[in-house]
Amino acid sequence: MPRAVVVGAGIGGLTAALALRQTGWDVSVYERAPELREVGAGLSLWANAVRVLRRLGVGDAVEAASAPLRVSELRSRRGRLLIRADYGDLERRLGVPNVGVHRADLQAILADAVGREHIHFGMTCVRYLPDEKGATALFAEGDEVRGQILVGADGIKSLVRNQLLGPEPPRYAGYTAWRGVGRVDRPEVPVGLTALATGRGSQAGLLPIGGGRTYWFASANVPPGGAAGPGGHKAELLARFRDWWPPIPAVIEATDEAAVVRNDILDRPPVRKWTDGRVALLGDAAHPTTPNLGQGACQAIESAWVLARCLAEAETPEAGLKAYAQARFDRTARVTDESWRLGKVLAWESPLKCWLRDRLFGLLGGLTVRRTEGLIGAEV
Repeated sequence: MPRAVVVGAGIGGLTAALALRQTGWDVSVYERAPELREVGAGLSLWANAVRVLRRLGVGDAVEAASAPLRVSELRSRRGRLLIRADYGDLERRLGVPNVGVHRADLQAILADAVGREHIHFGMTCVRYLPDEKGATALFAEGDEVRGQILVGADGIKSLVRNQLLGPEPPRYAGYTAWRGVGRVDRPEVPVGLTALATGRGSQAGLLPIGGGRTYWFASANVPPGGAAGPGGHKAELLARFRDWWPPIPAVIEATDEAAVVRNDILDRPPVRKWTDGRVALLGDAAHPTTPNLGQGACQAIESAWVLARCLAEAETPEAGLKAYAQARFDRTARVTDESWRLGKVLAWESPLKCWLRDRLFGLLGGLTVRRTEGLIGAEV
């Protein structure tokens, strides 16, 4: 049985491990963190990702742990409705739901499906040594692990990518996001609603993730690398968003200060080179994107499925990895580029530009919804 080494136990790495195991690979996963941690983050899993998870046999478990996304709304900062998309008809046509899930719940389901005995924590890959028949991963802890292929799924600051493409810092989008998980009980937020409110240089959103929980995020155009003010993240956010659409300050208020996470929003411009012989990049190591389309995890899941399928169909592992990279570039590049452009529009600060943006969203809402439906309805 050929052996695959996967570096990184995030969503992409675990999905790749599961897909590879189901196509006959002996897979070991190596993760730098000491354990799977419950980070205060939710994920939107649109139909394109849920379809793959069903093929991998974990769809039922994921859907049971998640919340359905039945309606999506875009609103002004004060709550004026700009776009409303009902996904009920789309779900019926595709036969696949859109859901929101806590990242930790999805990771746990994938880890169980892979087999926790195959996941090794506290292992930091610092280098790989390629050869004609595989690659060896070298770890800071002194271990060396060889496989017939090596998959670098170690995130946007991937050390595997640094060796493959050369070190280059990620691209700062111009805004920072705060995230958390709370509970919101307001008539404006019915079951199944995901919503985004946008203002001048800021945006905030809500996503149901199951178990009565709501994942929220808020962003602002600020310099990168900032820290919490004297009153903490929560106090700063309540000051920034106190007069926004009422569910936004309500869910922030309902979140413990210690559970609020702050991250600069980063991506990388698309590049075609994802492979080096029998080494390949996957997920955020290959095609990181800003979160504006809600497709980061979805594209990682798709890539994992295509990786395993291409390897199963190719005559050699090198050919399979090249076919995977070729098959995935155009779609992931489109997501990265569209998400970046949308993020820039949502981050506008000029009062005139923001007024024009909101007017155009209202007028072109149907077109926006159809473009979204085309993305999530596509087969891979």
